[in-house]
Amino acid sequence: MVDVLNHLGVDVEFPSEQTCCGQPAFNAGLRLDARQMAKHTIQVFEASSHDIVAPSGSCVGMLRHGYLELFADDEIWLPRANALAKRTYEFTEYLVDVLGITDVGARWDGVLTYNPSCHLLRDLGVDRQPRALLANVQGATIVDLPHAEECCGFGGVFSVEHPEISTEMLNRKIENLEASEAPTLVLADTGCRMNIGGGLSKQKKTQKVVHIAEVLNKRQNDS
Repeated sequence: MVDVLNHLGVDVEFPSEQTCCGQPAFNAGLRLDARQMAKHTIQVFEASSHDIVAPSGSCVGMLRHGYLELFADDEIWLPRANALAKRTYEFTEYLVDVLGITDVGARWDGVLTYNPSCHLLRDLGVDRQPRALLANVQGATIVDLPHAEECCGFGGVFSVEHPEISTEMLNRKIENLEASEAPTLVLADTGCRMNIGGGLSKQKKTQKVVHIAEVLNKRQNDS
């Protein structure tokens, strides 16, 4: 993601003090722990006034919506959470809606299929942006993923609390990937990448999963 942004002339700072945004604790109902992590995140990023870009829709959803819920009755922290939310963007959303770019000069020779991650699609309403970026990747053929909007079964805490259901959902996602006949699944959320990639590895499948940043960072002269 940083390489793509640098290629487009965007300087990227990475505050070393940043930690987890607190979403796992938030989803598990551990609101005090989530608030503590949220306060830390807000303080870290208040040191800069620049836009905040993340490679995962779930994290952006937490900063935009979860924080506002956590601090809904806090007159001190709610304005600070609101200010952070207003300058936080998911990676593809930032490229298309803020920078106005849909062609980053990438090349990927082969067939790709796209999986719209749940938080990215439902929480942020981001779907047009990653598809527009993929449509402009030279050499790539984009095919539809059957039942693409079905969850892969990860859901963070959900996969831990309901492993049997999560596994069956993951199996369906892998079956749909096989039905697409695409060797590579592209997505824009790190949690889904880990979950589906892990499932493919355990089942010894040949397909691979990549984050959209990996596709957009591929150039003509790359091996």
